[in-house]
Amino acid sequence: MNGGEKNEGFHTVEVGETAFTVLDRYQNLRQVGTGAQGVVAAAYDTKLKQNVAIKKLSRPFQNVTHAKRAYRELRLMSLVNHKNIIRLMNVFTSQKTLEDFQDVYMVMELMEANLSQVVNLELDHERLSYLLYQLLCGVRHLHAAGIIHRDLKPSNIAVKSDCSLKILDFGLARTANQGFLMTPYVVTRYYRSPEVILGMSYSGTVDIWSIGCIFGEMVRGQVLFPGSDHIDQWNKIIETLGSPTPEFVNRLQPAVSNYVRTRPHYRGMSFSRLFPDGCFPAEAGGSRVLAAQARDLLQKMLEQDPNKRINIDDALRHPYTNIWYEPSEVEAPPPLQYDTSLDERELTVEQWRAELWREVVNWQPHPGTVSQASTSMQN
Repeated sequence: MNGGEKNEGFHTVEVGETAFTVLDRYQNLRQVGTGAQGVVAAAYDTKLKQNVAIKKLSRPFQNVTHAKRAYRELRLMSLVNHKNIIRLMNVFTSQKTLEDFQDVYMVMELMEANLSQVVNLELDHERLSYLLYQLLCGVRHLHAAGIIHRDLKPSNIAVKSDCSLKILDFGLARTANQGFLMTPYVVTRYYRSPEVILGMSYSGTVDIWSIGCIFGEMVRGQVLFPGSDHIDQWNKIIETLGSPTPEFVNRLQPAVSNYVRTRPHYRGMSFSRLFPDGCFPAEAGGSRVLAAQARDLLQKMLEQDPNKRINIDDALRHPYTNIWYEPSEVEAPPPLQYDTSLDERELTVEQWRAELWREVVNWQPHPGTVSQASTSMQN
């Protein structure tokens, strides 16, 4: 609420150190997560009679970067429709006009935990392979529409006790547009692929590398490449996996290739040493075969050269994951196409504010008031 005025149909609750002004239908708010892009509260939806998550975007109009990221996240979440991607249920603001527009709230399904909370659990091959399969299905759905996630990590992959998995957070997702300037600072450091670290152009295979890092972390129970900074991240990769091939180095920008060539030559560890049988579940019957299959898939995902890295379709057909293969899940209709021209336009904060306002109005025709859109679940 602005200026302390009563806003009919809304109430304000302190969630941690953040004030949430939400529709009256949402009750019993409590903080469940916080990050650079926003604060997330669990709440009870009295209309739908179910628990939900409400994300308040953090200062979406602080600068152009924040505003563009907020628009992109909301737009992409409005477009996607897949069981392994978090579903956007409602969007609202308590402000009544574009001029006053400051806050964006997104209502989503509430999940029980994220992968960072379960990576240290001893999961059997059935659960490991099923989680991996679902993650691949969700990412394939994005790639089918030309969307690269770019920030896959355990903390933004949600899971439930029934082993269902959903991808969260689209603030860094970008459409795969050839010729668009690629920035190296897009993925949480531990999960950055070599081509991102070294400033090369990249494609959806950056997500495959991140998935490999996440899968490997679940197997070993620890981060695979815990770099302390950008350079150390590269060093951790080559110390573990070995130095890159001359063919790969020759594709780097001259200054980068010169640096890479000055590094000591590392032979790297074999994958049987990096992921010994003891890392995998000891199951009666076939455990060695399953461990070998998992290790083979890890090796194909953690290929330094993106041109040689396994693609998403082949990863889904791999013996370790294809036991779960269901065409309706793998080949779900792609989302509506994202307007790539917006990614390429240089808009001001006020222009992004207007774009975001239009998105909110699509969900709630009369922002700041209780409307039909705010009392029914949006699909």
